[in-house]
Amino acid sequence: MDSSPFPRIYLDHCASTPLDPEVEEACIRALRDHAGNPSSLHAEGAAARSALEQAREQVAALIGARPDEIVFTSGATESNGLALHGLVRGSAEAAGAARRAVTSAVEHPSVAEPLAALEDDGLEITRLAVGADGRLDLASLEAALRDGPALVSIQHANHETGVRQPLAAIAASAKQRGAWLHSDASQALGRLPIDVGSVAVDLLSGSAHKLNGPKGAGFLYVRRGVPLAPLLRGGPQERRRRAGTPSLVGAVGLGAACALARREGARRAAESARLRDRLWEGIVAKVPGVVRHGAATDALPHVLNVEFRDVAGEALLAALDLEGVAVSTGAACSSGSLEPSPVLLAMGVPPARARCAIRLSVGLGVDDAKVDHVLTLLPDLVARIRAAAGPA
Repeated sequence: MDSSPFPRIYLDHCASTPLDPEVEEACIRALRDHAGNPSSLHAEGAAARSALEQAREQVAALIGARPDEIVFTSGATESNGLALHGLVRGSAEAAGAARRAVTSAVEHPSVAEPLAALEDDGLEITRLAVGADGRLDLASLEAALRDGPALVSIQHANHETGVRQPLAAIAASAKQRGAWLHSDASQALGRLPIDVGSVAVDLLSGSAHKLNGPKGAGFLYVRRGVPLAPLLRGGPQERRRRAGTPSLVGAVGLGAACALARREGARRAAESARLRDRLWEGIVAKVPGVVRHGAATDALPHVLNVEFRDVAGEALLAALDLEGVAVSTGAACSSGSLEPSPVLLAMGVPPARARCAIRLSVGLGVDDAKVDHVLTLLPDLVARIRAAAGPA
């Protein structure tokens, strides 16, 4: 039974984030004021098109891009698929076919699965290992690039551990070898500084609902000159890179979330880091037998991946949920899977221990009181699960 003094405590901001009130208001205005299709030539269409282009400018401003380099999508999964399939197909059409790709062993499924499909179609894939701290070894990247791969896809920061990859160094290596670089930045967007003007990434994916925007909206940054073939063919929308009438409400919400992140991102990231550290320090002080997975420095400010020895992650998730606290055991798209986290396995964590990890992520609506309440719950819940499991 939920004994919390709070309605619910949401510690799963990596999976999705609450809609910020400022963003909600922007979405409501778009729903209320813009009935027209942005492609229509009448006044109502022009008003909708103006709102769409303002949103494009807001997204571009957050990452230092030009507005015409932003393609609106339904979210990071579509953006990643468009980047990978679109570049392979587009490079073939441009007579510079991508025949090899380099990626990491800890990518999100929305990157790993499209690459696996391309591999089935004949693309050669090199999957680079990471160390125990979750970081990519740049020497292994350099070695893989000696054969001149046409495509590199490395995430900006990990969705389970928060570990940040050295994107600037990766970009420099890719450019030196003439490779294209894609990065899934959906977890980092609004929390880590991203400037595509100084980091030579060619394609970059983002999602609105990871930064207090609406679900079902995202974008793909496409540097000018990158040969990208559309996945969806039809009308000329999005400069023929993604056919179909765009979700105006989604795009406006994404734009408002990016504008808010540009203005408040640094302050909110610092507050998240403080709360995350308070949570970790409390866990260490109150609960024996805990391990933090992933580098603690140079990482996302809001993510904590903790292994509670001899406590099944699913059991602890369920126990916390009954007490009104939402956490996760990994990527939301993998929930329900009985397999241990592929990210932790790639970091060298044994399967039995990987099953004992949960991910806690803070954000909008989390404060000291809520963190402290979770810290009062964890010791007893962990002890009860360990006692029920018996000797290890």
